[in-house]
Amino acid sequence: MTPPKTSPNPDLAVGADRRPRWNSAPGRRHGFHNLHRLARYVQGFRAGRVLDLRLSADLSIPAREDVRRLTASPWFSAMAVTEGNRLLFEAYAPDFGPDRPHSIMSVSKMAMNLILGRPWEEGRLDLSATVGEVLPWIGPGYHGARLQDVLNMNVHNGYDEDYHNPDTTAFLHEAAMGMRLAEAEEPTNKGFLAGIGLAPGAADTANPGPTCLYKSANTDVLAAVAEAVGGRPLPAWLADLADAAGVEGMLHMACDRSGFPVFNGGICLTARDLCRYGAVFARKGQGVDGRPFGSAAFIARTLEGGVPMPAPRAHLRYSNQTNTDGNWLGHGGYGGQYLVADPETGRVACFLSVLQDEDGYDSAWYPPVIAMLSEICAGR
Repeated sequence: MTPPKTSPNPDLAVGADRRPRWNSAPGRRHGFHNLHRLARYVQGFRAGRVLDLRLSADLSIPAREDVRRLTASPWFSAMAVTEGNRLLFEAYAPDFGPDRPHSIMSVSKMAMNLILGRPWEEGRLDLSATVGEVLPWIGPGYHGARLQDVLNMNVHNGYDEDYHNPDTTAFLHEAAMGMRLAEAEEPTNKGFLAGIGLAPGAADTANPGPTCLYKSANTDVLAAVAEAVGGRPLPAWLADLADAAGVEGMLHMACDRSGFPVFNGGICLTARDLCRYGAVFARKGQGVDGRPFGSAAFIARTLEGGVPMPAPRAHLRYSNQTNTDGNWLGHGGYGGQYLVADPETGRVACFLSVLQDEDGYDSAWYPPVIAMLSEICAGR
């Protein structure tokens, strides 16, 4: 029998621009709005109890010039601000809405702060230990790195994350995340991580510079560490995260073919649920049921520590898988997302957008977004 004809999945096949269609400039907006159903493998988690949000509009927020300007951008998707059970502000682009999941990309990394905070507080995680002591299978790019340095993006190795280079390691990593078709045999995420070597000419993983070295692979290495020391499968942590946040919709998490979640950038959430996720940090790790999911002590350590970030975010530090200025915790995402959670005021603000330039990255896009969200969360 003649086999039926097939063709590569058009959303995931790499095109002439060396990117899969969902992340090409013409298709990126559709891709970020639909990644929860475009990625090859996706897990879903819903909360048993939902954090209620009632509209309690703060008219000072839409009156801000930066809010009017940034929400009018053609790149804008959604913005929301919450404080406890109050929904202070939300806005959506015409092609988006409150019930639509959006890729949050690297804002996903913040979950690792909560997950690792528990074994750290319980004395089961020594941050001065090396990755190799916990994961004997890891390659030289991480084997000798201290866990604290991995948490702080303070590791120098052969993993490259230059979004202006379509062949950067971070994009090639997508084949191990179910986000593009592999050119040969599809790797698992752990297999990909194990193959990361030292930087050319380097004898170890010590950071030679004064600022952090952003590498998304760090987060997935930490996920493997959490799996090894936590004594439970990673999806169980994600189920608990959905419950702790009290998400109303589904927490979608991309994974590889083996089911290993992509903590470096695989979560998709609605804007309201992204604020619910951020509110776990505003509550210092406490879930909606009052039980700790993260660690208040680890979050306090996060606010105090970290490694300086490079310009144009030199006023921030990268600390335990978050960005912080010592007052709030947050993170950005490739393509235009940012989340800020302020434990002092209890406010959380998120901004979702899709940069439709060639590379999906413009470093100048983030500073005004960060300033806007942090000022709103501070009540200024």
